Amino acid sequence: MSVNEGGAEPVEHVAYEVIRRLRPLHRTVVRALERELAGTGLTAGQHALLDALHRHGPRTVPELARALDLDRQPVQRRVNHAAGLGLVETAPNPAHRRSPLVRLTPEGSEVIRSVQRFEAAGLRRGLAGLPAADVATALRVLDRLGEEFRALARDTPPDPHSPRATPAPLPAPAPHTGRHGA
Repeated sequence: MSVNEGGAEPVEHVAYEVIRRLRPLHRTVVRALERELAGTGLTAGQHALLDALHRHGPRTVPELARALDLDRQPVQRRVNHAAGLGLVETAPNPAHRRSPLVRLTPEGSEVIRSVQRFEAAGLRRGLAGLPAADVATALRVLDRLGEEFRALARDTPPDPHSPRATPAPLPAPAPHTGRHGA
């Protein structure tokens, strides 16, 4: 792999540090979001659902599951809960009779817009002084890491035309004996 400018550390070492920070960052974001949503009846997961519908328009549950990188069943539960709150509704899907479209209700649209206005104000305060180009670079890096790990999760063979070197195979895990510590 290549090295950073100045040859300080190989990119994989810095990438590991990015990856190590992702889970704690995600947990912190979820906690902050749940604090914002307190009293609304919404969870961070339902926020993600409303955000996806707000950004992409009506979708089927399987499409939402793919967009949220979740199994269909938890997404269906989120849809059912949001429908119970009057934030989403289903509509006939001209492309597939048995898979209705899920769409925001006017109330759901207002709820997600209101939450996003609040979030945007917090981000402007919290990121004041950080150049937009740095945030855009972080986004590109996260997108690339996401692509790489989605490929690993699917066990997709590397693209032979990719400039990346083929990684060495991982050692086989030790056989499971069925006992802890053995």
